[in-house]
Amino acid sequence: MGLKQTLQADVAAAMRAGDTQRRDVLRGALAEIKQVEIDRQIVLEDDGVVDVLIGQVKQRRETIADAQRAGRDDLIAEAEGEIAVLQIYLPRQLSREELEPIIAGIIAELGITDMKGMGRVMGQAMARLKGQAEGNQVSLVVRDQLQRL
Repeated sequence: MGLKQTLQADVAAAMRAGDTQRRDVLRGALAEIKQVEIDRQIVLEDDGVVDVLIGQVKQRRETIADAQRAGRDDLIAEAEGEIAVLQIYLPRQLSREELEPIIAGIIAELGITDMKGMGRVMGQAMARLKGQAEGNQVSLVVRDQLQRL
């Protein structure tokens, strides 16, 4: 069963359980997946579905940042709950300790010796770690390691 089918089955399960938040979040995600499929005229496989879900999480993180500036604790709690629902369907996020050897390997592979190569390292790292780490966390690790060189 693919990820999209899992999402559809979980919407039905949430409806039976009366879990409106989960139902609404998953319906929104499925609607976004369908919109991407229509726009690109393709059928998304699991990797594409993960990309859409990552985008959904990113939108909610931006909502949290805006709500914090506005002092809207109710919106913050709602967005955090939605993120928790979406993260169930994403690959496990790597910790900083797990990222460091991967980034060090990429730096060594590319032969980067200074901060000027940060863009190349980030490009390789984000391609390799797709869905397993957020860009800002990868950026911090890359920056720290390049500054030590």
